[in-house]
Amino acid sequence: MSVLVYTESEEGKFKKAALEVASYAKEVAGMMGTTVTAVTFNAEDTADLGKHGVDKVLKVSNDKLNNFNAEAYADALTQAAEKEGAKVIILSQSANSKYLAPLLAVHLNAGYASNVMALPESTDPFTVKRTAFTNKAFSFTKFTTDVKIIGLSKNAFGLKENQGDAAVEDFNPELSSEDFSVNVTNVDKARDKVTIADAEIVVSGGRGMKGPENWGMLEELADTLGAATACSKPVSDMGWRPHSEHVGQTGKPVAANLYIAVGISGAIQHLAGVSASKTKVVINNDPEAPFFKAADYGIVGDAFEIVPKLNEKLKEFKAKNA
Repeated sequence: MSVLVYTESEEGKFKKAALEVASYAKEVAGMMGTTVTAVTFNAEDTADLGKHGVDKVLKVSNDKLNNFNAEAYADALTQAAEKEGAKVIILSQSANSKYLAPLLAVHLNAGYASNVMALPESTDPFTVKRTAFTNKAFSFTKFTTDVKIIGLSKNAFGLKENQGDAAVEDFNPELSSEDFSVNVTNVDKARDKVTIADAEIVVSGGRGMKGPENWGMLEELADTLGAATACSKPVSDMGWRPHSEHVGQTGKPVAANLYIAVGISGAIQHLAGVSASKTKVVINNDPEAPFFKAADYGIVGDAFEIVPKLNEKLKEFKAKNA
């Protein structure tokens, strides 16, 4: 009766979210006195899963599953859950998992709790703490179903290494033509050094940057910090930056450890999409900008003076502490 985890990968490499889910599952399994089984799709090296608490890997190798397909993945995970007798299934809160979880819940007649941000308060009854109202409040959800599906919020638990090796077993779920009634025809990927989905730090710009020609200083700051670059909705709408960088409630949600907003006023839709970030730094020349009310640290001033100086000081700090 293992705890089952879906470990996301891209081009054969595990995403950070996969290792965080594995780390979390290890703790949950410890509370329940059981083990952790992970399901992988066309992943290359599974050693990292063992290092983060996974006891067993069900390895699916199928060229039809190179691109995420919610129906097919849900069917495969359903068969894995039934095979392992899993009563708890853990996924991340990625865009793909948000499509996958409801389908999986229907297949398994399971309860689904999204935005879980801590270990269960109790396993009998099974109760989890979740964020609610775009991270403005918490709720405690008690499962009444036999099978429970948990959607773990990004950066809610972190990575924890548990030195060990996972046993690997080839798994060949039976998939029908109906599983492939919807197919991916094209994938448009962001080509940043660090993707927004996996970034610990995000440097984001808004209309206060005045034009796409000024983004170089934000990219330089991001390079210094090892961060991803992002933007507000108006910026992507005007074509200054690609839509893949649009963050906020109507774009990609961000739950980074550090979110730096430069020249972003802080419309409510943007704030709702980035409020899960642990530390928010705002740089804006308008002291009345709404974002300052949500900021942990705020700098009132001209971004074109502040950002280069900030980057210079960060480079000096890194050089001294290399």
